[in-house]
Amino acid sequence: MRRRVNRPLLVPVIARINAVRTLTEDTLLFEVTGFNDSTVPSYRPGQFMELSVFGIGECPISITSTPTRPEFLEFAVRKVGSVSGALHDLGAGDYIGLRGPFGNGFPIETMKGKDIFFIAGGIGLAPLRGLINYMLDNRDDFGTIDIVYGARTPELLCFSDEFETWKNAPRTQLHLTVDSEAPGWDGNVGLVPTVVKELNISWQGRIAIACGPPIMIKFTLINLAEMGYPDESVITTLELKMKCGVGKCGRCNIGSKYVCMDGPVFRLSELKELPAEY
Repeated sequence: MRRRVNRPLLVPVIARINAVRTLTEDTLLFEVTGFNDSTVPSYRPGQFMELSVFGIGECPISITSTPTRPEFLEFAVRKVGSVSGALHDLGAGDYIGLRGPFGNGFPIETMKGKDIFFIAGGIGLAPLRGLINYMLDNRDDFGTIDIVYGARTPELLCFSDEFETWKNAPRTQLHLTVDSEAPGWDGNVGLVPTVVKELNISWQGRIAIACGPPIMIKFTLINLAEMGYPDESVITTLELKMKCGVGKCGRCNIGSKYVCMDGPVFRLSELKELPAEY
């Protein structure tokens, strides 16, 4: 059955870039506002939007801000292609197009009252950052929060200016790691899946949420299973191959699902019911 798409979902609105700051050598954070109706659209952590540079094209980017701070939207954009490269050439005062938000977002209601185990690698922290800050802004709704975050080098750790805030938040632990020894780094050294296994955080009453490079996700899921985490209690994201955001181009189709509409957030139990294409 063909899916109907409302035309407004296909037409970008004009948005203004308020500020741009550097996260890493290849990743910028864009603060965006100034929509056609001068309001930021409602969204859920884990959703994404299509960012367009006029005359170049568009690409799907996760929303990394939190709806509890509704003054603007934030997007962490890594320079990997023509559209993201064109975005990197823009600055405060420039205009871009936005479509969305799209996707299902994280199942926040089912997480309330639970302990949360965030696991992120590299730019994979971007979609989780919005959920982390959402939970910290609604701290009484959630149990303990553990965050494991790693990158190849200390310089590639995103949002480092927020680490102290997270460390000092009530009932919150931040575990940072880099892949190998680095000058000036006195923190943990080791791959994210290894750190997850070494911490051995109990699965009971806890939901694990993992986002990062596919190889990191693969071994993290293996380790979580060995630690006793049920498939229903493990959540991850699929973002590769997404293009149109509305289930029409078919690029992100996997079995009966469209990642851009039925995801990009999936429980491991859902993924195991799909063809092993991802």
